[in-house]
Amino acid sequence: MMIMRTVCVSVLMAVAASGQEASVKPGVNEKFLDPELKVEEWTERFETESREIHRQREAIVKAVGIREGMVVADIGAGTGLFTMLFGKAAAPGGRVYAVEIAQKFVDHLGARASKEKVSGVVPVLGTARSVELPAGVVDVAFICDVYHHFEHPADTMKSLWKAMKPGGTVVLIDFHRIAGKSSEWTMGHVRAGQEVFEREIAAAGFEKVGEEKGFLLENYFVRFRRKEKV
Repeated sequence: MMIMRTVCVSVLMAVAASGQEASVKPGVNEKFLDPELKVEEWTERFETESREIHRQREAIVKAVGIREGMVVADIGAGTGLFTMLFGKAAAPGGRVYAVEIAQKFVDHLGARASKEKVSGVVPVLGTARSVELPAGVVDVAFICDVYHHFEHPADTMKSLWKAMKPGGTVVLIDFHRIAGKSSEWTMGHVRAGQEVFEREIAAAGFEKVGEEKGFLLENYFVRFRRKEKV
């Protein structure tokens, strides 16, 4: 027993010394990392009118405010619903980094952009800790119904801070999680509510600058600006 205890303490000390953040929800992305993942099945689930963000996609894109020539990071791009819309809005001359941790989604994003003739889309294979983007290139980062899937939110947001241009914008859309109001699925699947997520993002070097209200019911839409660290 003493040996096992010593080993556990040693592991914890090693993790602390490495500065790496422990997973806040282990296994939350296992289904996306499944080598047997079928993108078609997820397209049917993600791109359906019963899903609020799909139903309100045009209003969301308008609210995000993508302009010609902008560089956008679609974090957790999934099947590419917003990637393609952002690519069209940023054309000509713009670029959309479509970041995913699942290789099958990355491959799909490239094929879809080619098929739909959306220029400037750059699929990127991220990790559970990093968006894997170049430093100082992103005007707008979009995190839609994805933040609650971040296993290492502090590490991920620090990597995004580095990828943003000074004063760059982060848009967070995620589910309202309110005891007694939100669905059982939301309460079980989404690890925390809006206030917690806002605090985490602020701690990574961003300040809240606004919130869009009125057109989303199941989700909230919050805007942040990248701060220069003191």
